[in-house]
Amino acid sequence: MPDPAAPPTLVCGHCDGFPVVAIDSGTRNPDGTRRILKVACPNCEGAGTTARRAPVTEAASC
Repeated sequence: MPDPAAPPTLVCGHCDGFPVVAIDSGTRNPDGTRRILKVACPNCEGAGTTARRAPVTEAASC
C-alpha cells in the first residue's frame, strides 16, 4: 500500500526514466571485449526522476 505522505516522483522529461545509457564505441579492448561508454542524463544526473516544483503563489506584475 502506498504511503500517502510521500510525494510522488516525477519521471525526468529529458530521459523519460532511462537515465544511463551504454554506447558501443566500436573499438575493442586487448582481451576482445568491446569498449562501452556509460553516459548519464545531464538533467537528472542519472537518477531518472526530477523534484516537484514549488507552486506559484504570487503572480508577477508587469
